[in-house]
Amino acid sequence: MNYAIDFTYFLIALIVTLTVHEAAHAAVSYYLGDPTAKLAGRLSLNPIRHLDPIGSLVFLVTQQIGWGKPVPVNPSNFRHPVRDNALTALAGPTSNFMLAFLMALIWKYLGIYIPTVLLTELQYIFHVSIFLGIFNLFPIPPLDGGNILGLFVPRRYHRQYGNFLRNGVRYFVVIILVDVFILGNLFGFSFFGYVMGYLHEIVSAVLLLGT
Repeated sequence: MNYAIDFTYFLIALIVTLTVHEAAHAAVSYYLGDPTAKLAGRLSLNPIRHLDPIGSLVFLVTQQIGWGKPVPVNPSNFRHPVRDNALTALAGPTSNFMLAFLMALIWKYLGIYIPTVLLTELQYIFHVSIFLGIFNLFPIPPLDGGNILGLFVPRRYHRQYGNFLRNGVRYFVVIILVDVFILGNLFGFSFFGYVMGYLHEIVSAVLLLGT
């Protein structure tokens, strides 16, 4: 029973943070000159517009991996395609950390006035937002970090960088499967889990102290 309650808290938090994350991509993309996401209805805080049916089903079955619906972006609409594509990618994790900071403010200053159920949900949103933001900063496509790398790639290497973005997805899938199902399940160790847990402690402490 407790597991079901905890999972429900987590699932709601994941939907909220994922929705904010994807809507932020769409908003920044539109601001920088690409209307693709807006025309596709992704400039919205309606969770249904951002959930991928298959990715959601896989998550409910495995309770370990899943994915949302990628926000469509056409870099050719940007004045500076590589830079603006990177800024669009950066918007997702940034929105997660901003959401976490907002939850920290409410938690710290209004927590005593909020019903326990709602306060617990806000705490879940705080932690899940941080985890989602950190995870997406790993510099591997299709994570946002792969596109954010474009801010630091010299122009003369843009062609090689484009190949990296196109081919990196297959390596990411292999890495995640090995990390989750082999290292995690067989050896009880997850590289991503260890790194994200360590960074989560740092970021959460900074955000809580910052309030």
